[in-house]
Amino acid sequence: MTAPYVLEGRGIGVRFGGVTALAGVDLGVRAGEVCGLIGPNGAGKTTLFDVLSGIRRPDAGRMLLDGADITRRSPVWRARHGMRRTFQRQQLFGRLSVAENLLVAQEWRGGGGGFAADLVGSPARRRRERERRERGERVLAACGIGALGASYAGGLPVGQARMAELARAIADPPRVLLLDEPASGLSGPEREQLSAVVRRLAGEEGCAVLLVEHDVAFVMDLCTRVVVLDLGAVLAEGPPAGIRADPRVREAYLGVS
Repeated sequence: MTAPYVLEGRGIGVRFGGVTALAGVDLGVRAGEVCGLIGPNGAGKTTLFDVLSGIRRPDAGRMLLDGADITRRSPVWRARHGMRRTFQRQQLFGRLSVAENLLVAQEWRGGGGGFAADLVGSPARRRRERERRERGERVLAACGIGALGASYAGGLPVGQARMAELARAIADPPRVLLLDEPASGLSGPEREQLSAVVRRLAGEEGCAVLLVEHDVAFVMDLCTRVVVLDLGAVLAEGPPAGIRADPRVREAYLGVS
């Protein structure tokens, strides 16, 4: 029996004036799965990510999280319920250190215990801060940038900044992770590190991962399922081997008739 989707879009439609960006897109991702979303420029991938993460409300269709309708829920609500996202353009807090970026990502959730527990210097607050710092150190090490915790995020080269943004996205363990062009600007070893982290998130922590990436070889190697968008609609969906051999995909995406 196929597992249900953790995050699902049904009949998603988005228009910009007279232009149709998404036309009835159905897409979902399951716990423990790494799903790739590919397609030519202008296919609607980033628009779909904006809808999934709550930044843009669709003109048609519904968004479901664990089967519940979240179409009108805000990005903050979705983040509080375990959804995380990275962006094509890096969104790090440049004037903070890398470690501080991860602390910010964990701070919003709070630790409970009421006002007294949040007093500066209280034992409960010190314990939570220690736990967050330790979690941040482990995540940075897993992302291969454990030595960069004290470095200012704004001064990092592209590859390290990408890994720092990934680390921030998973500092508070996600249930759903949306990665927008995560391999862009990464070196070979950094791509291997990224793949290892994503596989561990899905395989060991049961995270549902959906990624947009132009590097087809990277997607085919990492993902267990691939969805192809073209002109705002799903052109094909299936395992990497089937997608690679699909003549429609070769023509629309790879430029091979």
